[in-house]
Amino acid sequence: MTSRPMTSRHWPAPAKLNLILHITGQRQDGYHLLQTVFQFIDFSDLLDFNLRDDAVITRKSDWQGVAEADDLIIRAAKALQQASACGLGADIILQKRLPVGGGLGGGSSDAATTLVALNHLWGLELSVDQLAEIGLQLGADVPVFVRGKAAWAEGVGEQLTAIEPEEYWYLVLRPDCSVSTEEVFNSSDLTRNTPAIRIRDFLEDGGHNDCESVVRNLYSQVAEALDWLGQFAVARMTGTGSCIFAGFDKQQQAESVYEKLPQGWEGFVVKGLNNSPLQIRLQQENLAQEKH
Repeated sequence: MTSRPMTSRHWPAPAKLNLILHITGQRQDGYHLLQTVFQFIDFSDLLDFNLRDDAVITRKSDWQGVAEADDLIIRAAKALQQASACGLGADIILQKRLPVGGGLGGGSSDAATTLVALNHLWGLELSVDQLAEIGLQLGADVPVFVRGKAAWAEGVGEQLTAIEPEEYWYLVLRPDCSVSTEEVFNSSDLTRNTPAIRIRDFLEDGGHNDCESVVRNLYSQVAEALDWLGQFAVARMTGTGSCIFAGFDKQQQAESVYEKLPQGWEGFVVKGLNNSPLQIRLQQENLAQEKH
């Protein structure tokens, strides 16, 4: 441990987009079977880690929306401690930048960054598969952030295949509402029998989001944003969150539409990424360690 820094700052927890979300069935336990595509975007929460030798885990944040004991960051760190029998701890400082409830995966990404960073900083040397298994206990989306590759996902979202979709420039809009995932998946209007497709079908023809029609009916702000953005490109929801997006070939195209946003609307332009900024940071850390 003596060669490891006691403080490590600005680990990225990137957002994701669900480029499609097809619901192909429902299991007897109530979980929905789906096909979706995860792609990262160049927009992240940031986490700092101050290591401790007393096994205590704390979280400090500029966002107070979740009690510390319930935070996925705390749960991830404690799950990693338990899985590895590690006696070290950490004070974790979260700089929250991703909108909450927007379908961008912020909580799952924060948990994954905690697992990946502390595995490195504590010197545990758990494999990516082991970290993903711990992450799956925290949430279905956590493994994709741990693995750090754009992915085709099936099952309840845990069966991942790395793919390379086009890395478009995206305009992401954040309507002023928070969509309830439970409400959407419990809706009697939700399509649950979309025919399964293959990865090749998605890469050639794209897909859609089965939750969109339900959310349109429940949240007028999302419907309005979809209609407005749909004037300029194909607009879709990401997951079951309130954020919507459209892809453009060039940054200036996305910026041009962004400049037309109605007054009071929130949005941002970002690059799609098939490789997570978290994995890039980990590679940099490993190289720096080898040099020392």
